[in-house]
Amino acid sequence: MLETDKMTSVELRASAGLAGIFGLRMLGMFLILPVFAIYASTLPGGQNHALIGLALGAYGLTQALLQLPFGMAADRFGRKPVIYFGLVIFVLGSFVAASVHDLVWIIIGRSIQGAGAISAAVTALLADLTREEHRTKAMAMIGSTIGLMFAASMVLGPALYQSIGVPGMFALTGVLALLAIVVVATVIPNPGVSHFHSDAEMAPARLKDVLRDKQLLRLNFGIFALHAAQMAMFTVVPLALRETGNFPESQHWKVYLPVMLIAFAFMVPAIIVGEKKAKLKQVFVFAVALLFATQLLFTELIGNFWGIVAMLLTFFIAFNILEATLPSLISKLAPAQAKGTAMGVYNTSQSLGLFVGGAMGGLLANYVGHFAVFAFGAVLSGIWLWLAISMRTPPAVKTKMYHLEIMDKARAHKLMRQLAAVSGVAEVVVSAEESVAYLKVNMAGWDEEQVLKLIEGVV
Repeated sequence: MLETDKMTSVELRASAGLAGIFGLRMLGMFLILPVFAIYASTLPGGQNHALIGLALGAYGLTQALLQLPFGMAADRFGRKPVIYFGLVIFVLGSFVAASVHDLVWIIIGRSIQGAGAISAAVTALLADLTREEHRTKAMAMIGSTIGLMFAASMVLGPALYQSIGVPGMFALTGVLALLAIVVVATVIPNPGVSHFHSDAEMAPARLKDVLRDKQLLRLNFGIFALHAAQMAMFTVVPLALRETGNFPESQHWKVYLPVMLIAFAFMVPAIIVGEKKAKLKQVFVFAVALLFATQLLFTELIGNFWGIVAMLLTFFIAFNILEATLPSLISKLAPAQAKGTAMGVYNTSQSLGLFVGGAMGGLLANYVGHFAVFAFGAVLSGIWLWLAISMRTPPAVKTKMYHLEIMDKARAHKLMRQLAAVSGVAEVVVSAEESVAYLKVNMAGWDEEQVLKLIEGVV
């Protein structure tokens, strides 16, 4: 049970396959972002930005409402059946959106897409198929895949719009989801035993404590604000790029590609400084401040082509840093036994942000003007900046998990006391029900050898 053990072939196949499921689904969702406002403006009623914004954000609402029920269903009916069911719903929504030329029906299609809320079921299946020692790496594979798919969609979206149009992109989304079903059936192993994992799943009994935690609430508001600003931005930026630079939408990838590459180049050193130098709060506050400044400047520069390009660059620098640091902050600040619940609330907040951002961005663009979309983003990010500055400095810890042999509660409690006394262990929970020890350990150093001796001595 050495932590240096490599992931097994089954763990690698499960991690890569489930990351692919997330990636295929997210690529399909993100592809339309850089072009949808332009396409929608050609449809009947397309001059109503409120409908455009609602079509962009509709899937976020149904996803937020159904993530928890899907997760609970995965515990009761099995991981794969729920994933199949969710992907079928997603396919249905994709083909509905592809087959219509009416914004109201596209909103319905997007809502159906969001109703295929399989994220919790996929995460639970990944937890079933990976050992505790390697689950963080497996989750990181999913996170990095989602990030890559978002970046790819910013470049591929405009190119595909030229060749197959938005209806074709919706159809492609449905095909990708069908491919995901095949991957689940043929690539992803069947778990020998499925059980609850508090690091990866939401526990209703822990929900009240998580919702009362002021530090976690700050982060939940943050991910809500970040994705609200992002979705609101895409209700107007594609149109503004075309209008201000006489720049056809098929060429917009020439803006997004360098922007995404440069933003990624800035993100890497920022994360290294934050994690390795224990300056995560400073990096985090800087990124929120950059987001706030970007939204303010966007209100003045939305009518200038090069101003838009510059603001897209600063937005995505901030966005990438925050997307990487927020889950890390959740992990450091959430109670060890409630990490899965904290992440569930966080993901729901993100989905709500997508919906509110699309809906509010469309309404403001339609009834006030493009500048108001970014004034809305500035208000949200300004509140977030105040919350970020005043938040508690996160402890310089990382999470470790170890599998245990079956034991009773008395032995589990004894082991927990012993582990808590080990040098460098900041927090420990030993779950007899899950046969897992959850530890938060100091990044500056901890006695891993002693931890392993205690665990091996018990088992």
